[in-house]
Amino acid sequence: MANKPSIPKGTRDFGPMEMAKRNYIFDTIREVYALYGFQQIETPAMETLQTLMGKYGEEGDKLLFKVLNSGDFLQKFSDEEISNLKSQTSNHIAAKLCEKGLRYDLTVPFARYVVMHREELQLPFKRYQIQPVWRADRPQKGRYREFYQCDADVVGSDSLLNEVELMQIIDTVFTRFGIRVQIKINNRKILSGIAEVIGAADKIVDITVAIDKLDKIGIDNVNAELREDGLTDEQIEKLQPIILLEGSNEEKLNTIAEVLKDSETGLKGVEELRFILKALGSVGCDSVAANGPLLNNELQLDLTLARGLNYYTGAIFEVKALDVQIGSITGGGRYDNLTGIFGMPGLSGVGISFGADRIYDVLNQLDLYPKESVNGTQLLFINFGEKETAYCLPLINKVRAQGIRAEIYPDATKMKKQMSYANAKHIPFVALAGENEMSEGKLTLKNMETGEQQMFTIDELIEKLKV
Repeated sequence: MANKPSIPKGTRDFGPMEMAKRNYIFDTIREVYALYGFQQIETPAMETLQTLMGKYGEEGDKLLFKVLNSGDFLQKFSDEEISNLKSQTSNHIAAKLCEKGLRYDLTVPFARYVVMHREELQLPFKRYQIQPVWRADRPQKGRYREFYQCDADVVGSDSLLNEVELMQIIDTVFTRFGIRVQIKINNRKILSGIAEVIGAADKIVDITVAIDKLDKIGIDNVNAELREDGLTDEQIEKLQPIILLEGSNEEKLNTIAEVLKDSETGLKGVEELRFILKALGSVGCDSVAANGPLLNNELQLDLTLARGLNYYTGAIFEVKALDVQIGSITGGGRYDNLTGIFGMPGLSGVGISFGADRIYDVLNQLDLYPKESVNGTQLLFINFGEKETAYCLPLINKVRAQGIRAEIYPDATKMKKQMSYANAKHIPFVALAGENEMSEGKLTLKNMETGEQQMFTIDELIEKLKV
């Protein structure tokens, strides 16, 4: 007996309804990116291992899907190496057996793209990219080996207006989705300044990793972790008012500015956040605006937000849904020297990434998909036979020319079977053309939800369905 077909663990099939929902997400994000002047690029699913290896740390290297060379892939091994394959490290074997790997994220391929096409690009370069990535991770709920990223980045500009626009993009996208969100913002320089003023500059990563867990493990466990990381009780005590800081965004900034008065780096971070928040407020985008696009969303300065400090160097932001318990659904921040890993230093950038899979889950839980975004065919022409089909075909063309999604059942089979097909595909209307309709040059339109039937000319039918 033949083996039952299957797909690799950590991957998924998407049916027509799921694809309609996913395309609604991608199309919405794509439209907003374009609205702000971002241009789309794509990079290959495969990159050379030379491009990918060493960019994500030792753990990331292990999660790269490596592609076996075609042909005689053992030709680079000596007889002795072949006999001792078990003693070789996976990286050593991969270096000889594989020259390519599936992309792990969209950032490193983008950096490679910028370096390769530098002479063609107009800086600042505003790009967006919506493509799948692959990670050889252990599959579990909400974690897949193949998933999509929806990135936008601006490179070649240090202006904080870029951060402002990215925040507006986040707000616009979630306003269009109808998802109420909390947008958290912080600055890497502020975190460095905090570590500096408490006398633990060398512990910046330990401090931020610990306080980033505040919501999950609570203040007592955060303090315990800080002690394990080697901070003194005095240093931990100095951190408490910073970690637990409350008040409006302006009050928080004023307080932290006083705390960081002796840290040049920290004060630079405060001023950067002041600029961003003030600019957002000027266009109605602040947490207390009486109107404007952030009316339903919260913008919160959160000094415990850390987000991968080895990568980000300035403003950092993260988005969580207010009405659904789920992790971050968007994140991003400012980074320096994006292209330095490929020998072209000094190019700063800032970017965001929407988590399409988590947004999909949020929209499902809140039932926020617009009806028109998940509907397929709007009108099905019933097939009564050869003569009737000949009458309907030019009418179908006329309907489609007006942007109405229509199809004709391909076989002149029983009416019950054709109606069942319409119901199974959630087609809201069917058109019937028999002897009476053809003699009058009309069609009978049936509403599949109410059962109501009415005869129309083709122009009248189009007008009704376009409403």
